[in-house]
Amino acid sequence: MEQATKFLKPEIVAQLANMELRARLVVEGFMTGLHRSPYHGFSVEFTEHRPYMPGDDTKRIDWKALGKTGRYYVKQFEDETNLKSYLLVDASRSMIFSSAHRVSKLDYATTVAAALAHLMIEQRDAVGLAVYDERVRTYLPPRSARLYLKQIFSELDALRGGEATNTAASLNAVAEQIKRRGLVIILSDLLDEPERVMKALKHFRHRGHEVIVMQILDPLERTFAFGADALFRDLETQEEMMTQPWHIQRAYQSAIRSFLKRYERECREANIDYVLLDTQTPFDRALVEYLTKRKRIH
Repeated sequence: MEQATKFLKPEIVAQLANMELRARLVVEGFMTGLHRSPYHGFSVEFTEHRPYMPGDDTKRIDWKALGKTGRYYVKQFEDETNLKSYLLVDASRSMIFSSAHRVSKLDYATTVAAALAHLMIEQRDAVGLAVYDERVRTYLPPRSARLYLKQIFSELDALRGGEATNTAASLNAVAEQIKRRGLVIILSDLLDEPERVMKALKHFRHRGHEVIVMQILDPLERTFAFGADALFRDLETQEEMMTQPWHIQRAYQSAIRSFLKRYERECREANIDYVLLDTQTPFDRALVEYLTKRKRIH
């Protein structure tokens, strides 16, 4: 069990180059650890089994069940839920930031997106992907075919930090593009003007979508614990400034708390689920937030 659940740790998963492998191991680690605290009693059932009958597709045989019982069983999936989910990944330049050799925000976001896509397909749900920076770069409409995962993984594997951030405009563009109601999950640092971003998030609600916002930050962006002299470079404008962070650390921490609380409060008022993550947060937190939401909307 310990071997499986270690893949919930971002620093371990980051060592895996293959996005498909990342997604599978994160989901397997998550499923293995579901009965453990803090998710005791939380369960997910993908399939039920029945004895193999002549004429059944041999691809549906559960070989693990055969190994345990000596009998042939096939996986019988429940009817498709028709839930369509849309994963929106912020690939703007600010997302490439990482501190102290930690996982970058973009790397964390793409791994969460890959694991969620894997989980959704396992549940016979349809999943799509949108990637944006200052505009929408990629849009893959939702599908439930298992082979479709390879295309999603390929897109996520290829992501690199792009241009400047324009979260609000990009989200509005995606909201206009989505035709059928579903579950929209945004993975972003939300380092943009909150007023404009919130209007864009409410755009999804106005069109009947359920929404989860997963705000991803580097731990240092929350603490500003840089120590002595430090050179700061704006990842989007490349402007540089030398300063002594400890002089402004307290004021910064107060400002970032207000910034995050505003998103949390305004999302709650708009009936939008808000989840604050940093790049040290184990991946099970994101997955359980999604599954909890999914249970509520069915």
